[in-house]
Amino acid sequence: MVQSLNTQVDFITDATAFTGLTDYGKIMIGDKGFEFYNSRDSRKFVQIPWEEVDYVIASVMFKGKWIPRYAIQTKKNGTFTFSSKQPKKVLKEMQEYVAPDHMVQSLGFFDVIKRAFRSIGKKKG
Repeated sequence: MVQSLNTQVDFITDATAFTGLTDYGKIMIGDKGFEFYNSRDSRKFVQIPWEEVDYVIASVMFKGKWIPRYAIQTKKNGTFTFSSKQPKKVLKEMQEYVAPDHMVQSLGFFDVIKRAFRSIGKKKG
């Protein structure tokens, strides 16, 4: 059985983790870290201490009406992407433990295209 990092739990919700294949389970936000536990396989879990979190990157659509997914970029272990039933509430709970300047919005589709065209122009010049 997996031992939780947290001593106090602030929020729990149903979620999906995009680690290779999609894993369905629960997200738990607590005083020591962010945790995801798979609902079917107890060996599949993600535990990220708050000290390890570098950035929280949210994909925002329709001026904040819909947040389909968000990612947690760690200092050493890469980026973990999640989606949940209540993403706004999850991000609000994370705001207690992650500095607001480390919670950013991801680039949109057209922003990526604009960057691609700008980089092509810079390479030729």
